[in-house]
Amino acid sequence: MAKPLNKYFDHTILKPEATPAQVEKLCKEAKEYDFFSVCVNSAYVEMATKLLQGTDVKTCAVVGFPLGACTTASKAFETSEACRLGAGEIDMVLNVGMMKAKDYDYIVADIKAVVDAAAEYDAIVKVILETCLLTDDEIVEACKLSEKAGAHFVKTSTGFNSAGATKEHVALMKKTVGDRLQVKASGGIRDYDTVKAMIDAGADRIGASAGVQIMELQK
Repeated sequence: MAKPLNKYFDHTILKPEATPAQVEKLCKEAKEYDFFSVCVNSAYVEMATKLLQGTDVKTCAVVGFPLGACTTASKAFETSEACRLGAGEIDMVLNVGMMKAKDYDYIVADIKAVVDAAAEYDAIVKVILETCLLTDDEIVEACKLSEKAGAHFVKTSTGFNSAGATKEHVALMKKTVGDRLQVKASGGIRDYDTVKAMIDAGADRIGASAGVQIMELQK
């Protein structure tokens, strides 16, 4: 591993029924284990940022989540709002329908609008491809378009669709972007063996809600 295990994790709670108390618990755990970030819906960004003040744990917000099918302007606005409230990283969802329609100009413009909005706050942008809905060729193309649009990461999944991350998809994404972009694996990652497989395949970051359990098993 290129860094300590804890620093791979974006400690995540994105389910619609997540309560403020659960977000508070998430942030407490993130501080205790010194995870890289917490990943939350934008309504909880301000709260999480305040709870993490004085630590090096970042706040990450999802945008256009979980479908990616909202307008480009709404994604850019949500990005600006999240960054204004303290998010240092943005995980935006690709418009999968436009990707399948091969409207590549739309895809680049959609991602670039988020990248530009995030750049006003020096925030990092990850593009969630939702790999379970794409062919291998589409995954490769989506990675190339993400790079063209100025994104910093490509990410496998929302965790809200038919399947999550696979080591095969992570390896394909890493092969496509090389060292120019980073890769985040997320969705269905619940044990150390899976984490290790994702890192070995090329993942630079792991999105998971099971980070605490995984860390505890490694003690």
